[in-house]
Amino acid sequence: MAQAADPPRQEVLRRMNMAPGGTAVLIAMRSEITPHLKSDPDLKLLDADLKHLFASWFNRGFLELRRIDWQSPAAVLEKLIAHEAVHEIKGWDDLRRRLAPDRRCFAFFHPALPGEPLIFVEVALVEGLATALAPLLLPDTDEDTARTRGARADTAIFYSISNCQDGLRGVSFGNFLIKQVVEELQTEFPQLQRFSTLSPIPGFRRWLGQGSASGHDAAAMLRDIDSEDWWRDAAKSEALRPVLMKLCAQYLTRSPASGNRIDPVARFHLGNGARLERINWLGNTAGRAMQESFGIMVNYLYDHDSIERNHEAFARVGEIVRSPQVDALL
Repeated sequence: MAQAADPPRQEVLRRMNMAPGGTAVLIAMRSEITPHLKSDPDLKLLDADLKHLFASWFNRGFLELRRIDWQSPAAVLEKLIAHEAVHEIKGWDDLRRRLAPDRRCFAFFHPALPGEPLIFVEVALVEGLATALAPLLLPDTDEDTARTRGARADTAIFYSISNCQDGLRGVSFGNFLIKQVVEELQTEFPQLQRFSTLSPIPGFRRWLGQGSASGHDAAAMLRDIDSEDWWRDAAKSEALRPVLMKLCAQYLTRSPASGNRIDPVARFHLGNGARLERINWLGNTAGRAMQESFGIMVNYLYDHDSIERNHEAFARVGEIVRSPQVDALL
């Protein structure tokens, strides 16, 4: 029955996958057909078949978690630089800082793609909950000092997760990656008390620009933020801060059960059982972050004892589990 239900295309794709290098070819094929999906219905069927097969071939049982450090092969390190999608790695010195003793980087690999990371996460070991990105990326060449900071850290901050294979889009790795990395870090650093992200909010400005915020003249506000450097004007920044922070809290706490389109990063972490912990003013003043969210960043907290409960609340009724600090902004 199962064989009869499978499209003949899938059998052809399975046979192709058995050839040497076949998996990489199929991943590249899916990446190449992506720009043409809207105009060609037949390619949509092929894309769906590939996604279905990849979900099976790349399930958690086949994935290998590896730590990446400065001693990893240069070819792997180059792929980190090429595929970092959240916070650009600006050359080898920047990469070395991100692999320092008070930092960790982990990636999933698959036996069919040796030397090719599928997805990787960057972690900073710090004291307290990080509220801004810049201190995490500051250059630091003293490895002994970094090692001491790592040993003293009580918090692990996940500040970047990047997919490396466009042809595997829609195949979920991130939820497994975070949970396994938490276990690895707990073993290596038993003193760690908190596991949190420092995350962007890519959909906030777009939502505000669509006039979705109630009780505010969003168009007038956006006109008031008339330059990329508006935040350098202390008076203007402080005047806008309470308004934008409240609007951001409203944006992030809208329930998907009401038909709202949820911020993609929020959906990922809330769906994994994290709690919306804190919203941070001017957490990232880089150009892209200012364009997407006025520089506001957010912490999603992964608390081992409540992950499953939070996940169920979000999945079943669309409840956004959040801290009193976030509630105070509403």
